[in-house]
Amino acid sequence: MRFCVKSVRLSDRDIKRIYFDAFPKNERMPFFLMVLMSKLWNTQFWGFYDGDTPCGFAYFAVNRKLLFLMFLAVDESLRGEGYGSAILKEIRNRYPEKKLIVSIEPCEDTSPDTEIRKRRKAFYGRNGYSETDFQIKLSGVVQDVLIANGEFRKNEFLLFFILYSNGTVWPRIWKKDTS
Repeated sequence: MRFCVKSVRLSDRDIKRIYFDAFPKNERMPFFLMVLMSKLWNTQFWGFYDGDTPCGFAYFAVNRKLLFLMFLAVDESLRGEGYGSAILKEIRNRYPEKKLIVSIEPCEDTSPDTEIRKRRKAFYGRNGYSETDFQIKLSGVVQDVLIANGEFRKNEFLLFFILYSNGTVWPRIWKKDTS
């Protein structure tokens, strides 16, 4: 693996294809907006390549204490080859002092894609992420919150969103009912 990281540009059709293949329409941001937002100091949109082959991407926001990984995907034909773990490792290496947060769909048995959700949760677990017992509602979608490299604090995460969005995003964050 000859791993290379590049900032994603609007013309990166392969990264856009990976993004559209990996995320349902109701969970996606407009691609052009992601590229535009990545020009800000606190947002990164990285494409990951093995030589010349685009293998995946990561889109995340970062502040003084937290890094929130909003989107991560690996090309479907390359999944299971270690690229996702390599992407997470690269992020962790570049931001070793940050708490790393990701949100994923809950692994409920009533979901039509329960097995995919369980594999995703196991993937993050193998890469050092643990459950927080908190959920968040983003773009109308309820997700479980996972964290690596620190302890989750609800108010800290809420403040992250408020500051990142200049007060335009106030997500609902709550402790899961574990009874």
